[in-house]
Amino acid sequence: MKTLKLFALVLGFTLLASLKSQAQEIGLRFGDFYGNNVAIDGVFALGEFSRIHADVSFGGNGLGIDALWNPIFDDIPDTDFQWYAGFGPAVYLGNNFRFGAAGEVGAEYAFSEVPITLGLDFRPYLFLVEETEFRAGFGLNVRWRLP
Repeated sequence: MKTLKLFALVLGFTLLASLKSQAQEIGLRFGDFYGNNVAIDGVFALGEFSRIHADVSFGGNGLGIDALWNPIFDDIPDTDFQWYAGFGPAVYLGNNFRFGAAGEVGAEYAFSEVPITLGLDFRPYLFLVEETEFRAGFGLNVRWRLP
């Protein structure tokens, strides 16, 4: 188990370094991920209409990693809001190992006066490895847009 925790720590620092060096937005996500309550949150653009939304969560019993593909939709009339939906792999490394898939649907607002984006999302998780388990929760995203 110590080897697994060391691997999780190295993987987490590697992902954090990658988030910092290549992300278009970086910030925090507050919400529930298998007992963790905060995550480093990064957005990587794949083009004009899709992105990767990645999180490294901690603050509880272990380390969680999500990498979700999000198509982006700008069709909320007369507002600066956009909404997104997506899916991708989810891993939890702690006393219990979990691997599965996560979904996501959310809305966000990018302020024009300051480079900050606020978002609210809902994420259901279906873990399949070690044990089959379903979880779901809401999250609040606060991200800084990088130049």
